Amino acid sequence: MNYRWTKWSPLPPIQLAFLVMALYYQIYCPSWLTCLLSSCLGMLLLKQFPQKTLCKVVMILALFAAVFVYRKHQLRQQLETQPLQVSQVALVPDSIRINGDQLAVIGRHGNHSYQLFYRFKHQTEARFFQKEYRWIVMHAKIVLDKAEASRNFRGFNYQSFLAYQGIYRIGKVEQVEQLEVVSPKSVGDYLSSLRRQAIVHCQQSFPKPMSHYLTGLLFGYLDKSFGEMTDYYSQLGIIHLFALSGMQVGFFLTCFRRGLTLLAIPLEWIKWIELPFACLYAALTGYSISVIRSLLQAQLGHLGMKGLDNLACAFLLVLLWDAHALMTVGGVLTFSYAFMLTVITFEELSGVKKHFVQVVTVSLGMLPFLLFYFASFNPMSMVLTGLLSYLFDVLILPLLCLVFCLSPLITLSGCNYLFLFLEKVIQFLGNTLNASLVFGSPTSWHLLILVISFAILYDHRQIRQRVITCGLVIGLTLLSIKYPLTNEVTFIDIGQGDSILVRDWTGKNLLIDVGGRLSFSSKEQWRQGHQTSNAQKTLIPYLKSRGIHTIDQLLVTHADTDHMGDIEVVAKAIRIKEILTSQGSLSQPSFVRRLRRLKCHVRVLAAGDQLPIMGSVLQVLYPWQLGNGKNNDSLVLYGRLLNQTFLFTGDLEKEGENEIIERYPQLRVDYLKAGHHGSNTSSSAAFLDHIQPKVAFISVGKNNRYQHPHRETLTRLEDREISYYRTDIQGAVRLTGWLNWHIETVR
Repeated sequence: MNYRWTKWSPLPPIQLAFLVMALYYQIYCPSWLTCLLSSCLGMLLLKQFPQKTLCKVVMILALFAAVFVYRKHQLRQQLETQPLQVSQVALVPDSIRINGDQLAVIGRHGNHSYQLFYRFKHQTEARFFQKEYRWIVMHAKIVLDKAEASRNFRGFNYQSFLAYQGIYRIGKVEQVEQLEVVSPKSVGDYLSSLRRQAIVHCQQSFPKPMSHYLTGLLFGYLDKSFGEMTDYYSQLGIIHLFALSGMQVGFFLTCFRRGLTLLAIPLEWIKWIELPFACLYAALTGYSISVIRSLLQAQLGHLGMKGLDNLACAFLLVLLWDAHALMTVGGVLTFSYAFMLTVITFEELSGVKKHFVQVVTVSLGMLPFLLFYFASFNPMSMVLTGLLSYLFDVLILPLLCLVFCLSPLITLSGCNYLFLFLEKVIQFLGNTLNASLVFGSPTSWHLLILVISFAILYDHRQIRQRVITCGLVIGLTLLSIKYPLTNEVTFIDIGQGDSILVRDWTGKNLLIDVGGRLSFSSKEQWRQGHQTSNAQKTLIPYLKSRGIHTIDQLLVTHADTDHMGDIEVVAKAIRIKEILTSQGSLSQPSFVRRLRRLKCHVRVLAAGDQLPIMGSVLQVLYPWQLGNGKNNDSLVLYGRLLNQTFLFTGDLEKEGENEIIERYPQLRVDYLKAGHHGSNTSSSAAFLDHIQPKVAFISVGKNNRYQHPHRETLTRLEDREISYYRTDIQGAVRLTGWLNWHIETVR
């Protein structure tokens, strides 16, 4: 059946899709850029098409606008109108995730869904949920709260991530009273239980790592125990191989069609039988956007829609089904990648050369989007994607499918050696080819310039002058992203700890402390899961978003864990040229052992030493005698950066402050990094009166167990009319400027 778009669409489908996309971002992310894009597209529309066509287009756009505005309003309303507590929820089986003694699961109560977290009291509870696939109603005391929004610039927004899935609260399960097994109430509920049953079967019946590949590539489920390998795949830029999309959809639909053909079922019937199979497959893979897009394109292909018409129709249908799709990383990347594959053909080439050139070109075309979300790009991913996608398509997927289907009769555990070998290869490549290029995160304007430049470069690839011009534009844009040409001092929100980035317009940087999570007790073996450090979630993403691939100088103020605990994690992700610390910190054996493992150049600082940056210097004021590496042995830095003086105090307390008062009677400060996270043992009245700061910055974790900053400290600041910024309330605080400082906060 050859279905013609022109019967109902007033424009070529792809043009309509671009108009809807511009409208979408104008509603969801209003800015001067989206306004400009919408205006330009509107003017082109007025110029090229007659009034009758325009009226039809406006009607279609009005329909989509109504959907987008309603869903955006609904999202905002739901974020503000949720209960504070619930006592009964139905646990969604295929959302169960276990990491050591932590359970994460989605619970439903009425029309609301909540992301719940529970810490197992006993190992028997963990074993129960590891095998459970039925629907369970949990009777418990559950305290609800809003999920955390971004705490750092360009940081992960967990609140939005959940909201786009229809989840507006997280819940802490404090006490479980009763678990009640219930029957599924709908086909969707039954399919959720079926998916969980398949996942549990893979986990219980097959050894690791084969079980990970079974659940990941067949059902779109990867648990935390695969975390280390996830890091390796991410380093190599090939984690997208586990994002279920066209490869898996094409494989399973082809197998399904061949099976029905062998049964002598007519081709016309197969097209209709394939539809419920597609719905079943979507459910078994968790309804991911990439799978929905691929399945829609496959079904639309049966209606005679090909190429860009097919993709545009799938795009519009997905937005009607899930209006938040383009606000997610998966949604943007799956449609961008599909568009590239559709447009980039290289008809003038053939064979292996065509395949290689196409893979490289598509990878480069995706570069702006990858940088926008991940700030880095591994050039080796272009080669590895081509090789491994072929391996997965030809060998891994068919093998996994065969192993799973035969598992009721025979467990082919011997195949696990193949996956052990694959992981050894990936680990070797990750350790030897970890050559990611960190460009930084582009702004929306940068993204637009890069996309347009790559498009022109592809369209005019035969014209040498335009290739050179576009190449220069792309190169200059990437340089402007990596080197923002501005001075900055950023108090990064890493939770309860310190980490401060000082960077000048030339790109030279000094990082003061890296933070770290304090551990107060050792856990039993079964309670230990895959842990993600504070630095991996906060510090490292921020540094990469600013284009920092090398830390010129890392200054460790003292040897407490909340200041240097994540030093090894940071060193693994970002090269460190030199570590600066005090002689007292080197008296701590555990700290010295860490430094030896890093094999970095270490320089000892003392009072009087100077660190040049921003055309000025930061002078070490303290300590001037050997200490013990604790709070009152913190390195204290002072200097004039641009037109203001800064004092960075580490965890210095009252005793150390008094020594500074005596040693530096003329010391005056504009900007103070308050000592010891705003503790009442620091920022004493005498110290504040002596240095007379105008602004104080308090680096502190939200709801920390020490109740920092103490009310006494805040009162001392308020009594002296010293304005202050707190990372627990305002998130990261950034000062940027050329001559004068401009202060901005995440919140």
